[in-house]
Amino acid sequence: MRQVRASVREAVMQDIGAPVEVRRHPGARRMTLRVSRTRHAVIVTVPVQCNLADADVFLTRNLDWVRERLVDLPTRSQLSHGSEMPLRGEVHRIVFTGVRALRGAGPVTRVPGIAGARPELHVAGSAQYAPRRLADWLFAQARRDLDAAIMRHARRLDLVPKRIAIRDQSSRWGSCSTTRVLSFSWRLVLAPPLVLDYVAAHEVAHLAEMNHGPRFWALVEETMPRMAEAKLWLQIYGVELHRYELPKR
Repeated sequence: MRQVRASVREAVMQDIGAPVEVRRHPGARRMTLRVSRTRHAVIVTVPVQCNLADADVFLTRNLDWVRERLVDLPTRSQLSHGSEMPLRGEVHRIVFTGVRALRGAGPVTRVPGIAGARPELHVAGSAQYAPRRLADWLFAQARRDLDAAIMRHARRLDLVPKRIAIRDQSSRWGSCSTTRVLSFSWRLVLAPPLVLDYVAAHEVAHLAEMNHGPRFWALVEETMPRMAEAKLWLQIYGVELHRYELPKR
């Protein structure tokens, strides 16, 4: 991967507020342009032999098209006091309490909504470190839910994964390596439980079938009868979950 010259990149970022990447691809026969909905980045793909000056011209010629696509992207949301985010499909309000957690309580406490109000996630401790504390808690919640779902589906299909990893990834919801390691996006804990359950079943089935053929889908449906419903939810609403960003470490 190579980036455009700094002058062009800086001009685009100032103009549209988005990073720009130029990717040389051996299979590309012409220059193409797209806006990544999950990464909020402008990506120019060019043939290997393409002059980067030509890529600069191609990009600037199409800036109006880029602006139009960026307007349609979901607004990014930080994990901050007073903001809202979904948890297991239900929208919660984030509250940084600024006080130490009670003895025996965890760093984050879910407080049910009263009289129609939204439920809240109360993050204990100093506000300075509250976003990171909340992020760590969300990772732990995602792992808890995925561990349970994977164990259930693996038992049904008589399969055994080697290891489970939770990551901050935007390219895919889950993956299965040839070494039987299952990796998942932490953002699955934001979705309704049905959706997390489906992605877990999908990756467990890959332990037997490393493809998307009929036998693979039959395995997924065997352990996850509501597969179609969950797939549809991801297709319609999945990109919205990428609005929520973790604080940088």
